[in-house]
Amino acid sequence: MKDQVLTIRPARQDEVPAILAFWAEAAEGTDRHDSAGKVLALLDRDPEALLVAEVDGELAGTLIAGWDGWRAHLYRLAVHPDHRRKGIGSKLIEAAEQRFAGFGAFRADAMVLHDNTLAHHAWKAAGYAVQPEWGRWVKPLG
Repeated sequence: MKDQVLTIRPARQDEVPAILAFWAEAAEGTDRHDSAGKVLALLDRDPEALLVAEVDGELAGTLIAGWDGWRAHLYRLAVHPDHRRKGIGSKLIEAAEQRFAGFGAFRADAMVLHDNTLAHHAWKAAGYAVQPEWGRWVKPLG
């Protein structure tokens, strides 16, 4: 990132189409049913939850730092392939952790796909580890 300017800030509603296109390109192995309405609902509920990283004004990464009043959850860490291994993911995680500290959170959890080994390295480098005693239980709602 030499001589490039990295900025991390909350996403704006007018950026939702660009963020959806970014996720289609940069998010690994996604199984989500993304829509503009869902992202807009997130921003309506918590305008600072979706963090974006820009390099020289260009979208380079995202991370959802969700706080439900009880727990701190991290989703959608995505860094554009052209910008990986430059510390952008780490900076997004740091920004999310600072956000959570402001709420008094004592722990954060990250949703990471088992097969996304590229992401495993990023999360491990940031100090996160798999919690073996818990598993995620899911039920499709539609």
